[in-house]
Amino acid sequence: MQITIKIRIFEKNTRAMGTKLTLTVEESVIKRAKFYAKQSGRSLSELIETYLSSLTMPATDHEALSPKLKKLVGAVKLPDEFDEERELREYFENKHL
Repeated sequence: MQITIKIRIFEKNTRAMGTKLTLTVEESVIKRAKFYAKQSGRSLSELIETYLSSLTMPATDHEALSPKLKKLVGAVKLPDEFDEERELREYFENKHL
């Protein structure tokens, strides 16, 4: 059974403007996609927008950061005194004990 869903896709970083998109998708796919979206903490619209964006990205841009990675950049704020080299060294020292 196929059902039609309406998805409002918003421009990045804004909620003021968006474009509606109507898709016809198998009901079981929609259920799985909604579950996946909920588990990943994202909206179904965001998942679809990210997927469509990655499909239509020019070939030269594929070498750039993936949409998933772009979303993570800047998400973690490390303390000013964080010493990456020391942390890595300690990690590997402990790993091989």
